[in-house]
Amino acid sequence: MTVPVELSREERALFNPAFMALVSCRAVQGHQREAGPCPLPIAVTAAVMALQPAIRSLLPGTTKASLPKWAAENQTVRVLMAANAPSLATMVRPGILLALQTELLSLNDTARLHLRLRAIPATINGTSDTFVAIQKTAHMLGRWLPTGGSAATTLTLLGVRP
Repeated sequence: MTVPVELSREERALFNPAFMALVSCRAVQGHQREAGPCPLPIAVTAAVMALQPAIRSLLPGTTKASLPKWAAENQTVRVLMAANAPSLATMVRPGILLALQTELLSLNDTARLHLRLRAIPATINGTSDTFVAIQKTAHMLGRWLPTGGSAATTLTLLGVRP
C-alpha cells in the first residue's frame, strides 16, 4: 500500500501552471532586456534552473560572470540538471502553454518567445521568499544564459539535452 504524499500549500502553489507561466515570463523578460526574443529551450532551462534551490545557491551574483567558466567550476549543476530537468520541465511546459494561451507570451516562426509589453509587473514580488527568489533567478538567468553563446552551446555547457 502506498501512502499519498501531501504537498504543502507552498509546494502546490509552486508547481501550478500560473506560477510556472510567471517564472517563464520572468526568464523571457530578462532575455528580451539583453538579447531580444528568447529561444524556447532557454526559457525552459532558465525556469528549471530557477526552481532548484541547490542551483540557485551556486549562481554567481552578477551577469558579468563567464558562463563557460562558471559551468566548468560548478559541475554539480550538470548533475542536478541531468537528474531533475526532465521532471521539472514537465511542470514548466504547462506554464509556458498557459502564457501563450493568455497572450502574455507569443512564439514567432523561429521558436523564440516574446513577452507582451506590460504583461507582468516590472517589480518582482511574491507571498514568500521562495516565490521571489525563483522569479529573480529566472529573470537573471534569462539575461545571463545568452552570454554563453548560442542556445545549443549554453545547453551543452549545462548538460541539458533539448
